[in-house]
Amino acid sequence: MVRVSSQGASSRMGCIGKIEGVKQKELRQINDDRGFVLHMLRQDSEGFLGFGECYFSVINYGKVKAWKYHYKQTQTLVVPTGAIRMVIYDDRALSHTKGVLQVLELGRPENYFRIQIPPNLWYGFTGLSKTPALIVNCVDKPHDPLESKVIAFDDTSIPYVWS
Repeated sequence: MVRVSSQGASSRMGCIGKIEGVKQKELRQINDDRGFVLHMLRQDSEGFLGFGECYFSVINYGKVKAWKYHYKQTQTLVVPTGAIRMVIYDDRALSHTKGVLQVLELGRPENYFRIQIPPNLWYGFTGLSKTPALIVNCVDKPHDPLESKVIAFDDTSIPYVWS
C-alpha cells in the first residue's frame, strides 16, 4: 500500500482519506548489481485507457507544483527517481468523497506505485528527496491547454497548506 502521510503539511478542515476513482497499483522492480528495470504501464494493464502522450516532470526538494485540474484527461503517474508527496483534492459536487484530501508519498524503492487520477480532481505535489524527483505521466489524451486549469498552490479554495 502507498504510504499515506499528512506529515509536513496541514489541512484547513479537509478530511484526509481515499478519494473515489483514484487508483493505485504497486509496480514491479527488477534489481541486480547492474541496475534495475522498472515497470510502469502496459496496454493490457488494469486501468489502461489509451495513449495520448507521455511526459516527464522534475521537481526539486521543497518546491511545490500545485494545483492542476483536468476536465477530460486522466493522469497515470509514477516516480522512478526521488520522492514526492502528492495531494489530491475532490471538490466534485456529486462525489461520495467530496471534500476529501488524499495524501500519498511516492518514490522508489519503498513507494513505487502507479497512481491514476481521473478527471475533475485537483492535484499537486512537492519534492521530498534532496535530489530532484522525476515524475512520469502517461495520459490518455494529448495535451490541450483548454482542457485544464491551474490555481496557485496557496489558493484557499483547497483545504491544504503546503509546508
